[in-house]
Amino acid sequence: MKNQINKILDTLGAQGVAEGVFSGMSAGVSIGSKNSRFRSFTSAGKTRQDALGTTVSEQTLFDLASLTKPLSTVLLTLQLIGEQKLDWHTPLDRFLELNYPQVELYHLLNHSSGLPAYHPYFRQFAPRQDKEARQRLFGLIRSEPLIYETGSGSLYSDLGFILLGKLIEQCTGKDLDVLFKERIASPLSLEKDIFFHPIGGEQGPIEREVAASEACPWRGNILQGEVHDEHCWLMGGVAGHAGLFGSVKGVICLCEQILDLWKRESAQLPIESKILRYALQTKQPHSDWCLGFDTPTPGGSSSGRYFSSTSVGHLGFSGTSFWIDPVKEVIVVLLTNRIHPTRENTKIRSFRPLFHDRIMEIAIAR
Repeated sequence: MKNQINKILDTLGAQGVAEGVFSGMSAGVSIGSKNSRFRSFTSAGKTRQDALGTTVSEQTLFDLASLTKPLSTVLLTLQLIGEQKLDWHTPLDRFLELNYPQVELYHLLNHSSGLPAYHPYFRQFAPRQDKEARQRLFGLIRSEPLIYETGSGSLYSDLGFILLGKLIEQCTGKDLDVLFKERIASPLSLEKDIFFHPIGGEQGPIEREVAASEACPWRGNILQGEVHDEHCWLMGGVAGHAGLFGSVKGVICLCEQILDLWKRESAQLPIESKILRYALQTKQPHSDWCLGFDTPTPGGSSSGRYFSSTSVGHLGFSGTSFWIDPVKEVIVVLLTNRIHPTRENTKIRSFRPLFHDRIMEIAIAR
């Protein structure tokens, strides 16, 4: 079966490049658990379309975009709950000055706070970074009025996770990039495979190959090695909703740890299994969201037709995704730069379910 998986991954990667879904991709499949687990990887295309593009490999880094939410912000939150520094019902105004004291941690995690999905605040800023701009941006988000009653509905919100990231920093007294490295990446020896890259930080430019993202009209250049999300960029490249860069190995390894912990098997991820299980099994009525993770939408999921209903995953605006099926013990990670050179390229919407279906048709036949 591994040969079949390898072949279909190679075929799908080449198809995506040929059809203009992305200029480059790196993908991985993990099947089974612990000693019976095997992995398969592929890569295709170039890091960018012009003459500066290099061949994508398994080592190529991608802007993970909103995969930052579950893989960093949520996992850090679950750790802090286990340490009793936070709980599911911690009010936001315990750590942040807000105008809605009824909003709790739980509401941010399942996108039921009442906050809007998004607002293009960056258009009110010149494309430069300084402390004053960061404070002003956070002030705009903090004063955003709720658009529906807290807990009465569900609306995926970048703004909620920006606030959640700030709450974590206030609770711990450390920046998110430091916390992620200390608490998640380092225990798994993944420091070079999944990380935040603060803009202007001491480490300098990313030394490994990075897939290019958008030709950004606001910043006036093709982005490569700096975060695409404008608000995360204004915040210095580190935020609760975006900022992680990662390779397919980094994302696969972290997803395997989540699956092992979910199934109560030994894992190196320093989170209590019962806390993770609660997060992955608790959903709002009439919502596809559990606590920090998406679940398959019946009849219309990007995961395709074959992932079980208890599966969890997440998408990233840049063209990234992961899905974890605890019943079939399958993990599929797809990293692409579909927004290079423009976010108007939406071909990935039809490619994603096709990609997952073709893989799952082989995986579930084992």
